[in-house]
Amino acid sequence: MANRLKYLTVTGLLLIALSFTFERKAYAYIDPGSGLLVFQGISAVVSGTLFYFRRRLKALFGKTPKVESTAADSQ
Repeated sequence: MANRLKYLTVTGLLLIALSFTFERKAYAYIDPGSGLLVFQGISAVVSGTLFYFRRRLKALFGKTPKVESTAADSQ
């Protein structure tokens, strides 16, 4: 199963790389708002991921409770 997944991944990446080698020039205009749209999409993905994993991040970066030693423990 793992070999098949690797084969599928490598095949997909090679097809993507191959598609870039045969691309034609697109004589098109991209307005400045398109860059903002891409930025908005990326920031939405990042903030959504942080929101989804907030408990794990809080546990990872949160303070660990300190264990207090008593006088009986030190003897």
